[in-house]
Amino acid sequence: MTNEQDHAPTAPAEGRDARPSAEGWSEPRPTAVLVLADGTVLEGFGIGAEARLAGEVCFNTAITGYEEILTDPSYAGQIITFTFPHIGNVGTNEEDVETVSMAAASGVRGVVLRTAITEPSNYRATRNLNEWLKARGIPGITGIDTRALTALIREAGMPNAVIAHSADGVFDIEALKAEAQAWPGLVGMDLVPGVTSVQRFGWDETTWEWEKGYGHLNAPRHHVVAVDYGVKRNILRLLARAGCKVTVVPATSSADDILALKPDGVFLSNGPGDPAATGEYAVPVIRQIIETGVPTFGICLGHQMIGLAVGGRTVKMHQGHHGANHPVKDLTTGKVEITSMNHGFAVDRETLPKNAVETHVSLFDGSNAGIALADRPVFSVQYHPEASPGPQDSHYLFDRFVEMIGKHKAA
Repeated sequence: MTNEQDHAPTAPAEGRDARPSAEGWSEPRPTAVLVLADGTVLEGFGIGAEARLAGEVCFNTAITGYEEILTDPSYAGQIITFTFPHIGNVGTNEEDVETVSMAAASGVRGVVLRTAITEPSNYRATRNLNEWLKARGIPGITGIDTRALTALIREAGMPNAVIAHSADGVFDIEALKAEAQAWPGLVGMDLVPGVTSVQRFGWDETTWEWEKGYGHLNAPRHHVVAVDYGVKRNILRLLARAGCKVTVVPATSSADDILALKPDGVFLSNGPGDPAATGEYAVPVIRQIIETGVPTFGICLGHQMIGLAVGGRTVKMHQGHHGANHPVKDLTTGKVEITSMNHGFAVDRETLPKNAVETHVSLFDGSNAGIALADRPVFSVQYHPEASPGPQDSHYLFDRFVEMIGKHKAA
């Protein structure tokens, strides 16, 4: 099908070429298309970079934090559809970027929006979202019926697609269909090398406070080595706020390299792609770390890596979890927390060994959302307790990690 909009018989909006209609008035010419692998073609108006990129289409239900979402390395290889219609209305700034390297290219392949981007109306804004997308090389499309696209994803799963933006509105649709069909998809794809750090570095920045900005850790109590599979800044900030001196190391670091830093704890970060593919080199390292007894905490891809390391398997999800309103039950306390999630793969609980105890479960679909090892100081969660964006219900997990480190050091 082709997505179409009703247009009043007025002059085209800025940046949109006019084309004559059968009734004799001018209509805006589509300057962007989203072509799905099943042949569906959605027409709209281009924003951001003029480019043509293939990826997996997912939807995100968050109503705030689009800049943080678009700079989350876990979205590498994906085209994000925002279900909330008003994206871009608070602009962008330099403080809300989640990618550790400000110079790094975004892993996001594209963005799909319902309405056109308006001028920013927030005192923190330094740039219009459209200009920000151009600077980061992200193509986008507006004017799409995102409700219909979301319903399609819920019904048929996350499709492979090509998003294309061209100011002249000229597209070879058949070539784009072929490109979408030829894109291999995320299963079997290791995307971590494109988002991990290339060298080791230290981190001491803490969380943002009103009228103060970001702080700095002056008196660390513990040393944590964070393995970067695509880590978000706010994760590192919360580790620092909890009193941890943080050393970030590349995803390909060996167990010997990590342990040589004499960590009090090891953190395994979030990241993109198929965990089984990344696990080819990451899992043996994690197994060695677990065997040493060093307290270990994993988030998202890090959670999946721990699941694989103890003998479990991961599976591709139908539509994934992407949003800031996902209810999760902590089985260790009985409490329910609202969480931020971003993952298209999940740990299959049926494949976990007896010493891997399920600690959290999604209340949306019952999928596994956390595990802990009964015989080692190791635990992990599938969601994002650092949020950014999202609720702060799960910040306690960083304190839980620090408490685990303290008990291990005292033993």
